[in-house]
Amino acid sequence: MRIHALHKLYQQRLSQSTRPFLARGGRITRCVHCMLLPYLCICPFKKTVLTNSAFLLLMYDDEILKPSNTGRLIADLVPDTFAYIWSRTEPNHEMLQLLNDPKWQPIVIFPAEYSEPKRLVDNLTDVLADDQQDKKILFILLDGSWAQAKKMFRKSPYLDRLPVLSFSPENLSRYLLRKSVKDNQLATAEVASLALSFIGEEDNAKQLALLFDVFKENYMLGKERKPLPDDAIFYHLKTAFAIKE
Repeated sequence: MRIHALHKLYQQRLSQSTRPFLARGGRITRCVHCMLLPYLCICPFKKTVLTNSAFLLLMYDDEILKPSNTGRLIADLVPDTFAYIWSRTEPNHEMLQLLNDPKWQPIVIFPAEYSEPKRLVDNLTDVLADDQQDKKILFILLDGSWAQAKKMFRKSPYLDRLPVLSFSPENLSRYLLRKSVKDNQLATAEVASLALSFIGEEDNAKQLALLFDVFKENYMLGKERKPLPDDAIFYHLKTAFAIKE
């Protein structure tokens, strides 16, 4: 089991808590890596992919502690995934260095209606000049509730200079773990899947979408205390990831 940035941030945030995290389901024993009930754990079926992108998850306070958070799924697949707790007054120094590292081209993913038109990008040529093709795209995801994400977008001056990528999927989100305020509000992993499609990595996008489906299905089974069906989606996950018995 690969320990990545989201696992480390979870332990860090947990150690800083002055009281137990008592959100719904907080008392249930879970796998500390995928946050599913032990009999529904999907950790053995994960593996990283080859990609020309990276992700930076800027997370609102206790978002990392929520078992329903899907940012972990991104880090499970994409080796270069970074995660930091958002602070309005004291942004993480390591994160600021990352944003200024010339090997990355940061792009914030957020709805177009909240951004200045001049910041919006439609394709990679909008952000990468001919002499910058060796740069890797660093997708920035604001991870929290809708109200929290808007707050982070508005009150993070270091993001103001960065281009913005916006998605408007026609279909409603498949994410059933938490009700969205807006019909087109997607889970963090769903947005990351769209980002991978944006740079032409369709296979990686499908891998992440499939992992999201498995997580969603097993999370709901756990909430309802139901057993894993005989025709579980695990088979499809194992096939897609070419995992040997």
